[in-house]
Amino acid sequence: MNSSTSKIKIITDKNQKEIRIDKFLKNYIQNISRNQIQKWTNSGKILVNRNIIKKNYKIKPLDFVEIEIYRPTVLDHLEYKNITAEKINLDILHEDEDVIVVNKPAGMVVHPGFGNETGTLIHGIKYHLINSNFNKFNLYRCGLVHRLDKDTSGLLVLAKNEYSQKHLFQQFYSRTIQRKYIALIWGDLIEKEGIITGFIGRDPRNRKKMTIFKQNQEINKNKGKYSITHYKVLERFKHLTYISCYIKTGKTHQIRAHFKHLGHPLFHDSIYGGNRIFMKKKCSNQNIEFFKNCLKILRRQALHAISLSFIHPKNGKCYFYCPIPEDFKSVLKNCRNMLSQ
Repeated sequence: MNSSTSKIKIITDKNQKEIRIDKFLKNYIQNISRNQIQKWTNSGKILVNRNIIKKNYKIKPLDFVEIEIYRPTVLDHLEYKNITAEKINLDILHEDEDVIVVNKPAGMVVHPGFGNETGTLIHGIKYHLINSNFNKFNLYRCGLVHRLDKDTSGLLVLAKNEYSQKHLFQQFYSRTIQRKYIALIWGDLIEKEGIITGFIGRDPRNRKKMTIFKQNQEINKNKGKYSITHYKVLERFKHLTYISCYIKTGKTHQIRAHFKHLGHPLFHDSIYGGNRIFMKKKCSNQNIEFFKNCLKILRRQALHAISLSFIHPKNGKCYFYCPIPEDFKSVLKNCRNMLSQ
């Protein structure tokens, strides 16, 4: 790896005195400042008993503390600095001196990594900024404050300076940013609305997947992160349900893993089993052919980040909406024509 990422785990002593988390960790970790500890706390890198904490949290006896530390190396800085600007058509819904709001298409990777060295959103953003005479965008320190999976479409906000990045990170930490998603899932949800919670982490049997762990499983203490998804049924079709979701936490694959956990994988989600016809034995031949056709139209998971609201670093509360992509819209139209209940 070109960067140093590590996880520190601490179980405090049963006789531990109650002191602030920053003071406790400064004594525990070498060569670290209280300011850096507070930054990690604000960005959700420090968990106590698997929960995000505030910077004034006081450590108690037998607390379980997890710290995810990321230290960039020289190679890391050079790698980001040397990202080649690429001319990519970006659907930029809003831009000012502090933020950019982009409607990301399905199929586009947000950030360069192994197997995705070119053609990412960041490559396109760099080209856009160079050609808009804005050259103070530091790809390591600023930019992404949240992400979308490759095959999830919809809204992303990027910070253009360190001030706006801190401002947005704090909103994600305090869960005041509102992110609404729409999804099409297999099966008929029993409840009209509900909340899905659980400790989410890498599936030990398949590293490409996330899974929900039971609270009493030992793996929770090491890898599970608490996650919350609110959902509401928008429309019901035969064998499918159209829903909206608000996520209180933004864990990897959160919505996809949550609905798989409920037994209702997202339509055409190949990682979580949604690319197979759900309850095929109960489907008529006509329905099976219909679903096969829809799977050809919508060739990725049916998940779209449709709206986003946050407090702008300078301009106050703002709201953004992006329309449903054509592939998703076409499948919804077909369902309304053929499967309406």
